[in-house]
Parts: sequence; structure tokens; C-alpha cells
Amino acid sequence: MDNVLAKKFSFASLLKFALPNIIMMVFTSMYSIVDGIFITHFTGTLAISALNMSYPITCIIMGLGIMIGTGSSASLATKMGMGKTQEAKRDFTFIIIISLIISIIIAVVTIIFMDEILNLLGTTKLQFDLAKSYTVILMAFTPAFMLQLIFQSLFVTAGKPQVGLALTVIAGISNIVLDYLFIVVMNMGIVGAAYGTCIGYCIPAGFGTIYFFLKRKGTLYFVKPFVNLKMFLSSCANGSSEMVANLATAVTTFLFNIQFLKFYNEDGVAAISIVLYYQFVFSAIFYGYSMGIAPIISFKHGAGDNDQKKLIFKITMIFIAIVAISMFILSLILIKPSLMFFTEEGSNTFNIIMEGFWIFALGFLFCGFTIFASSLFTALSDGKHSAIISFARTFLFLSLAIIVIPIFAGGMGIWIAVPVAEGLGLLTALFFLLKYKRKNGL
Repeated sequence: MDNVLAKKFSFASLLKFALPNIIMMVFTSMYSIVDGIFITHFTGTLAISALNMSYPITCIIMGLGIMIGTGSSASLATKMGMGKTQEAKRDFTFIIIISLIISIIIAVVTIIFMDEILNLLGTTKLQFDLAKSYTVILMAFTPAFMLQLIFQSLFVTAGKPQVGLALTVIAGISNIVLDYLFIVVMNMGIVGAAYGTCIGYCIPAGFGTIYFFLKRKGTLYFVKPFVNLKMFLSSCANGSSEMVANLATAVTTFLFNIQFLKFYNEDGVAAISIVLYYQFVFSAIFYGYSMGIAPIISFKHGAGDNDQKKLIFKITMIFIAIVAISMFILSLILIKPSLMFFTEEGSNTFNIIMEGFWIFALGFLFCGFTIFASSLFTALSDGKHSAIISFARTFLFLSLAIIVIPIFAGGMGIWIAVPVAEGLGLLTALFFLLKYKRKNGL
């Protein structure tokens, strides 16, 4: 069977191939946003601040899933580009099995030690019970969450991004309907939001598993696996930049929470929780595009097609520049009316956001290039430089900025930290792109 990754890509065909994954990532980011809208309207801003206190736990699990998905995607696509299709199928099956085992262990451990984890994250007495109620349910569904994240990448690698898109859209719509049913109709509060989200996870996880069992004519499907820990660890190492990014998000979310509690109390945590939703959606576009085209780059790299790699790189730079400028302008236009979904105009949370969002939004101009650069090195099986770029942008620069700048600029310094960190991250990405451009055939 012909592999769709082997065809020649133009601007239009590349964007068409990446579009399902972009939509998938946006819908995935919408899970938390939908929860946030229903929770703030029907439970209150204290509940949304409690949810954000436990978000670092979700970030770590998300990082594991994306690391395994993107790292194994590059490995499998490269092998397919080299004609090793049967080996790719065996590796694919083993990856799914070991990922399920890891996710079950994580679920058990986090539930047992939930009180200690939430205390470590700085959860206040007012937030604690709400945060625990929500997070315990999420952790129970960790295997479904992990499979959903891994399948997002591997449906693209299998040349079937439209299947992954359909499942993610159905899951997103289900989450909205279930949130309304559980929170509004059944008055289940934050617990209802957790169940709505988790059932949404189960749809792509369950149907994805069934698809790869039954669809036996594609480029990837389940076969008898070989135990290949070296391959799995190598895939994880290659996808480590994505893990670094999410671990960094866990740490920086913790730092954001601590700083906003210090300067603005619980309303400040609610404010940054809402603002991060905007960042989730906008960065999801860049992550979706980068992950969507990564298997193509890996395949072309394995096949030694430098002409296609150069064209894809050029197209991507143009695409990211257009989207970044458009996102920045749209965010400034839409922030005030869209805040009505979360909080009332004139509330303390509303005023905190309006005071600092325009500074925060400057980061949208830079982040897309850095996200793609990290993903590009992963696709080229260069996990080391991918991880360095991701670590610098999402952890090193942002953590330092969140800690240091408020010392001199007060609460406003927390907002300034984001564009400063994104700008430094962009410079780091440009350095490695230029240094290794010729070596990578770009």
C-alpha cells in the first residue's frame, strides 16, 4: 500500500495534511477551557483557582504522553521511510502496551499520595477539597488520557490524521454536552467537570485502540510485538523536548500560582488560570501544525529527500509568521468580550486580566517559531538539541523571569516575564537552526 508520507508536498498539500492535527490539538486544549467556563459560571472563581493548583500534575502526565507520541512518531516514520514497515508495526504495538503499563502505575501512585502532592503544590485550605475532588477523578482515567495523546501523533504517522481529527472532535463535543449535563443539570460542580473531561478522553482512546486492532490494511496496526526497551527508551529520549516542555509548564504554573497568590490572592490565581486558557489555544495551533508535519519531515529525512525538507522548512516559516501576527492582533481584540464567558466585567479577576493581558500577549509573536524548532529537531531524531530549545524556552528563561522581574516591577512583572522568556527562547532556537541548517539539509 502506498504511503501518503512519500508523496511530494506543496504549500497547499502540506497545510491540508497538517490541518486535522491542528484542529485535534485545539479541541484537546478546549477540554480544560470548557471546564473552566462551566466551573467559573456555576461554581465560582475559587473553584477555577483550585483546579489550576493541581494543573502541574496534569502537565506531567501530558508531557509523558506527548513525549512517547512524538518520539515514537519520528522513529516509526523514519523506519517506514527506510522501508522497514513490519518492524515499525512491531515497535508501534510494543509502545502502546508499555505506555498502558506506565499510565496505570502513575494513576495508582498519584491517587495514593494525592494529599501530599496537593500540599506540596501550595494548595490553600480554601482550595484543597475542590482540587482533590477534581484531580483524583482525572488520575483514575490516566490510561485513557495517555492513549489519547499518543494516538494523536500516531494517527498522523499512520497517514490517517482525519480519523484522529474525527475522534477528537467527537470527544470535544461530548465534553461540552457532559459538562452541561453534570454541572448545570445535575449540579455536580467540579466533580461533574472532571467526569465530563474523562469520558471525553475515553472516546479517542477506546476507538483508537479498536481502529488499530481492526484496520489491517494501513501502514500501522497492531501485530505480535517484540520486547524492545532500547527502541522505546530511544523514542522517549528523542521526544524528551516535549516532556521537558510539559514539566516546565508544571513548574512555571506552580510559580505563577505562588506569585499571583502573593500579589493578588485567590483572584489572581483565577486570573492566570483563565489567561493560560488563551495560551493553550494559541500554542495548540503551533503544536498541532508542528506535530502534524513532523512525520513528513522524519520520512523525508529517512529517505534522504533534502529538497522536500528545504521546501517544508520555508513554507513553515511563512505560515508561522502569518499566524503569529494574526493571533496577537485577534487576542487583543477578543480578550474583553471573551472574558464574559469566564467572569463578570468589573470583577476583581476581570480587572487583573485586563491590566496585564496586553503584555502577556506579546509572547504570541515569538512562541510559534520556537515550538516548531524544537519539533523539527525531534523529527530529525536529534532529541538533544530539541530538548535544549524546549528547556530554555519553557523552563529556564520563564522560571527566572517569573521569580526575578516581580522583585523590581511588582505584580506587573509577572505579566512581563512571559514575552521576555519567549523572546529569549526565540533567540536560542534561531542559534541552533542556523548552526545546524546545512547538516540537517535545510
